[in-house]
Amino acid sequence: MSEQAAFTDLARSGGRGALVTVLQGARPGAKMLVLADGTRTGTLGSDALDNVAAGHADELMWSERSERVMEDDTMLFVDVTFPPPRLIVFGAVDFAAALCRLAAAAGWRPFVVDPRARFAQPARFPDAEDVVAAWPEEAFQRLGGIDRATAIAVLTHDPKLDDAALVLALRSNAAYIGAMGSRRAQEKRRERLVAKGIDEAELARIAAPIGLDLGALTAEETALSIMGEIVALRNNRTGGRLADAKGRIHEVGV
Repeated sequence: MSEQAAFTDLARSGGRGALVTVLQGARPGAKMLVLADGTRTGTLGSDALDNVAAGHADELMWSERSERVMEDDTMLFVDVTFPPPRLIVFGAVDFAAALCRLAAAAGWRPFVVDPRARFAQPARFPDAEDVVAAWPEEAFQRLGGIDRATAIAVLTHDPKLDDAALVLALRSNAAYIGAMGSRRAQEKRRERLVAKGIDEAELARIAAPIGLDLGALTAEETALSIMGEIVALRNNRTGGRLADAKGRIHEVGV
């Protein structure tokens, strides 16, 4: 199977990868397929160019954008494909149901995790792709681990579950980690996590209290606050008002 055909199949199956094509250079039309695990097929003509191109492919497939790239006198086009991003919600609470609804509407794949089986009922979360009644370590394994396109929202207010989920999340390359709770609760959580060996740099990854400052009162408004922050950080924004922003509203396309 050609690299182009394999890339087409990957896109159809909802996989993640990048097809690098030489547009200008010694071997115009040469292609190399790079998968999320680093596997490559095809060559652009030299090991050096393949290695550099694979680096661009890895960066772009996870930032989820296709781009032209110049390497010396060679122009490459890196075409990427990727599945919808995931949101793993810890805590089968009312806020989780609202967050799943909004995440699904925004094109995300939401999942709910809670070891309390009496709460982790699929019927309560019809917008979730899956509801996992398990502790965080088992739940992560069942959901295929945590990758760079996974956001994690911890909503339980239960230190036993919150802390276990956060420790695992902080030791992963999750794109976003947020935790619900008052500032006082966050300080107590911080003390517990430090006691578990989490350092200051890791703690700084937690968005806590979770969400944007919208003055949210209802579960739906809280979900909007959380998704707003997740989407803003995913796009390297702060979530402020566009009326007060400088520069471009949207990134420039290829």
